[in-house]
Amino acid sequence: MTGSAATANSGAVDQSTGEVRVLLYHRTSDTDGLTMGYREVSRRLAGVPGQLGNELMRNVHDPDVFVVSSRWSSLAAFDAWEQGADHRESTADLRPYRDVANGMPFGVFVVVGTH
Repeated sequence: MTGSAATANSGAVDQSTGEVRVLLYHRTSDTDGLTMGYREVSRRLAGVPGQLGNELMRNVHDPDVFVVSSRWSSLAAFDAWEQGADHRESTADLRPYRDVANGMPFGVFVVVGTH
């Protein structure tokens, strides 16, 4: 076996290649505020190198729980943006809604399989 299939089967993940998903967890009853913040952040992120898109999702069992999922071409592309000077300012409109109750208000995941 070669390439990414061998890497996936060995349990090791090559984080320098392959798409990445970033999940940001939010909790609020202010749906309008969160939605407006999401739209503004999305507008600011349009055209960021490596950012392939994003979506806002709402929990069907708890209407105060939201997740913003963003797609990145690679971990390197996400890291470059996250470590850049504009990161904090460009995402400021969503920060008040972050759900910090579980410790980490976000997760970064490398795609290791698709169907």
